[in-house]
Amino acid sequence: MTGTMIHKMIRGAIFALAGASFVLLVLPGGAARQRPTGAGTQTEPLHEESTPPTPVARTTLADFAWLEGRWEGVWGPRIAHQVWTPSRAGVMLGTFQLIENNKTLVIELFSLADGPDGIELRLRHFTPTLLAWEKTGPTILKLASADPKTVVFENPVDGEPKRAVIQRIDADTYISRSEILPETGQLQVTEITYRRQQDGPPLRSSRR
Repeated sequence: MTGTMIHKMIRGAIFALAGASFVLLVLPGGAARQRPTGAGTQTEPLHEESTPPTPVARTTLADFAWLEGRWEGVWGPRIAHQVWTPSRAGVMLGTFQLIENNKTLVIELFSLADGPDGIELRLRHFTPTLLAWEKTGPTILKLASADPKTVVFENPVDGEPKRAVIQRIDADTYISRSEILPETGQLQVTEITYRRQQDGPPLRSSRR
């Protein structure tokens, strides 16, 4: 398997971020909604409420505290290992290792930090010898929406990945969905289920 092939495969399955106790987003008063009229559909502006909406608490790094620890996911014949550290000095750090046939395919370093526009996910991929894949710097995804079970990060620059959507199933399980939108071609979607790993041997061996 060439480095280029691995690169294309991995981009769709690297992201494993979620948040517990996320806030519900409020639809702005100037947004539009749709309603059926006759044979078609048209948009209609929402009317301003007589009373202002209740302010929504801002998502912070504290909402990601549940992510601390070791995680393992399966992607076909590959095993994904993640480790997240507690938040310190405004940054939460994570590492990722993808293994197939007892061979490391890619290593990733990522961080969660509170940026000017909210929580940002920054990530960068490396070969097993720590040569960076992204030559122009890390990929940056911004928190786009969140609710108690789902969080969405979006890439405002390009489509690799365009979105990372995480659904938390329970305290020890979550599903990571990565959406890659190439400049040419169709949308590529990958989903991986991650499970928390306790101290001791992993639940599943990386040797296949």
